[in-house]
Amino acid sequence: MAGPCAIEGEDMALQIAEKILTITNKLQIPFIFKGSYRKANRSKGSSFTGIGDEKALKILEKVGKEFDIPTVTDIHESAEAAMAAAYVDVLQIPAFLCRQTDLLIAAAATGKVVNVKKGQFLSAGSMKFAVDKIKDSGNDRVMLTDRGNTFGYQDLIVDYRGLPEMQSFGVPVIMDCTHSLQQPNQSSGVTGGKPELITTIAKAAIAVGADGLFIETHPDPANAKSDGANMLNLALLEELLIKLIRVRQAII
Repeated sequence: MAGPCAIEGEDMALQIAEKILTITNKLQIPFIFKGSYRKANRSKGSSFTGIGDEKALKILEKVGKEFDIPTVTDIHESAEAAMAAAYVDVLQIPAFLCRQTDLLIAAAATGKVVNVKKGQFLSAGSMKFAVDKIKDSGNDRVMLTDRGNTFGYQDLIVDYRGLPEMQSFGVPVIMDCTHSLQQPNQSSGVTGGKPELITTIAKAAIAVGADGLFIETHPDPANAKSDGANMLNLALLEELLIKLIRVRQAII
């Protein structure tokens, strides 16, 4: 799963999707285009949240149709599930909301694949209950994504023991290689990050058997409207994926 943090406009979304698809086709890697139609969890009230729900969702739909690829976006409230499901293939539950029962059930009810981000405040084992809520609602199309654990007030750390533990629930487990490098709760009100360690996080995830990777990427992270501090520069994506294929081949 790869793409910008937030949908900033149609041209940029199409350009990023085309670039990633060219790379993943060349390397024969399955690709789901990622883009949030709205960012609801921001520290500052003045932070960028989106270009409008319907406008952004229509862009996601266009990306999916134009390039014949699946798409994924976040939802934040139960009422958004059916709305977003009309435009995308995968509904993603943000980490902060992974215990919201009504939200999980509403996402499950759409019949779409549901990707649940593991809360920074939860153990890997606790995510079994999120999986159960969705499966008990009649939808067994579930994925879990690790994005690190809270470490002090302003940092995250990845416990790779959690990946096989979550795989034991019988669902694919993805590693979020960019959000796991966030440095939240900065006094500026803008989340920091350590993008220079994306390769490290990704290599380790593949080495322990992750089923997939989640990577936010942008052609100009410094000027991205959301989460630029921890995104991968799009120009570096192909080189990274080539390295990860070698790691994958070595462990098979």
